[in-house]
Amino acid sequence: MSKIISEREKHERRRRRAYIAPDSPSSPLSSSAGSSTTLREQGRWANLPPELLVDIIQRVEARETCWPRRRDVVACAAVCRSWRKITKEIVKTPEQRGVLTFPISLKQPGPRDTPIECFIKREKATSTYRLYMGLSPGNFNKLLLVAKKVRRATCCDFLISLVGNDFSRSSINYVGKLRSNFMGNKFNIFDGQPAKDSPGQSGCRSRRIIRLRQVSPRKPMSITAKISYELNVLRTRGPRRMKCSMYSIPVSAIEQGGSAPTPMAFTKCHDEDCSPLLDSERKRAFETLRSVPLVLRNKAPRWHEQLQCWCLNFKGRVTVASVKNFQMVATVEPSQNVTAPEQEKVILQFGKIGRDIFTMDYRYPLSALQAFAISLSSFDTKPVCE
Repeated sequence: MSKIISEREKHERRRRRAYIAPDSPSSPLSSSAGSSTTLREQGRWANLPPELLVDIIQRVEARETCWPRRRDVVACAAVCRSWRKITKEIVKTPEQRGVLTFPISLKQPGPRDTPIECFIKREKATSTYRLYMGLSPGNFNKLLLVAKKVRRATCCDFLISLVGNDFSRSSINYVGKLRSNFMGNKFNIFDGQPAKDSPGQSGCRSRRIIRLRQVSPRKPMSITAKISYELNVLRTRGPRRMKCSMYSIPVSAIEQGGSAPTPMAFTKCHDEDCSPLLDSERKRAFETLRSVPLVLRNKAPRWHEQLQCWCLNFKGRVTVASVKNFQMVATVEPSQNVTAPEQEKVILQFGKIGRDIFTMDYRYPLSALQAFAISLSSFDTKPVCE
């Protein structure tokens, strides 16, 4: 009996040894060895003299001024922590450089002199809208933002993300949303970025948020703008009339010597954990800051007698007539220190150039995210405003 048991034990031992897998990249031993090798390699790059490192990154940043070659600048920031710190110090904001580099650039004001030219591609089958940076769809285009339209019982949401396959509010790719009312003539732009959790913890975090909502007080929601379209039920007022109140941008930003808020990192506020501010509270907040929000309006088109239609000068960027086409300019009071050329400057223009293809050009003080959200409001159906 003991002999039989010993033979069985030997057989089991041989069987276990036969199923032992060799070291692979996913095994703990190899991963630890790989991590130590990576640390050694990063240590070599991190030990470069700071003067030499600054000179290298400055040369790369000055040479690569457009995408796709601009990705070399992003690669420098991904080498190690010291490279990332120096790269973020060297790379200028879109207002200063006129170039989009990091994801946070999408929430920073555009350049003052020349607008950043983009275009939007609409996919009706999936209710998806993609924002690309580029002159036309034929050249290389850098994907900036993606929005997905979600219809609800009393409103309509445009969820905005950095990628096209992840619109979850608990994701690190979620950057905000646009919400319309039931009639489709009023919109709110919500700006929010959740805490950066790992992908494996997103589900646990969402469940934890649900439990916390039952006991924790609600915080104010980050509403950056409100868009409204004038009602035109009898269709006697001509083209659409829209107004946009930018609560996150003071009107002093377009005055001489003024500056617009420039975020340097994504906020960690979750939009569903917040409640909207009342209009009176928002006005009191701006009165406390001794400033008023910037108000934009669409530029009134002129009637062309020969063509028998309303026309605007888009300088060749719009080629197809559409009710969605518009140009946004600032609305200021005579008492405010804003020059006449600044009042006539087109801050945002949007128009159709083909089937499901639209151009979007924006400049200071708007950011790419704000301009994209305003443009999305033009896609929603407005039977009482046309």
